[in-house]
Amino acid sequence: MARIARKKSKSGTYHIMLRGINKQRIFEEEEDYEKYLQVLELCQGKSEFKLMAYCLMGNHLHLLIKEDKESLEQIFKRIGVRYVYWYNNKYNRTGHLFQDRFKSEPVDDDSYFLTVLRYIHQNPVKANLCEQAQQYKWSSYRDYLYDTGITYTEFGLSLFHENSDKAKALFASYMQEKETANCLHFEWESKRITDKEAQDILKEVCGVHSVTEFQAMDKIKRDRNIALLKRNGLSIRQISRLTGISFAIVRKV
Repeated sequence: MARIARKKSKSGTYHIMLRGINKQRIFEEEEDYEKYLQVLELCQGKSEFKLMAYCLMGNHLHLLIKEDKESLEQIFKRIGVRYVYWYNNKYNRTGHLFQDRFKSEPVDDDSYFLTVLRYIHQNPVKANLCEQAQQYKWSSYRDYLYDTGITYTEFGLSLFHENSDKAKALFASYMQEKETANCLHFEWESKRITDKEAQDILKEVCGVHSVTEFQAMDKIKRDRNIALLKRNGLSIRQISRLTGISFAIVRKV
């Protein structure tokens, strides 16, 4: 089936959502979040896009960017190659990390820009990771308030007020209002993973193609992979059934 062409933005501004393959986590430790931000900063300089907002979650991320000399496809190829190479090397894994195609939507007017800005910053609140958006460490919220970080905040703040201090106060107030728009909605509800899907995840995450290969691992590597499978949504019984490792051992990991 042919892919549906992306909707082009007249302003060049897009809301992007990118998630891990098979719902896999793309950020395990603080170092991973920090590395992705370093890659964003580097690629922002090379591609000359403006990063207007971001929020990095465990298994997906949201960006609000304005493209310039390079297309979205070129931009995310740059970003993906650098981060995935680093991530795979760190975690001794191979293969894809991100879902094949990122989602995007055009942001062509100021009103919707503010809607997306709030939606992105409220993601951690909706995911019950924090009570207030400003408490979440891995978003651009604090960049807007304290003029820090890698985010281009001038345009967003200018939509609130021409005076910087007043703009920041209005921004903070607006961010606290409940956002009901779905934008590029990410489904938080858990979905039962079929055994076929689980087998694909097993191959991708653990790099094995048979029960024998999994059972041949040393205990440390085996337990690390069991933990990864759990984080990717496989049940204890599924892992036990597909790997041949006893239910009791899988439960303890």
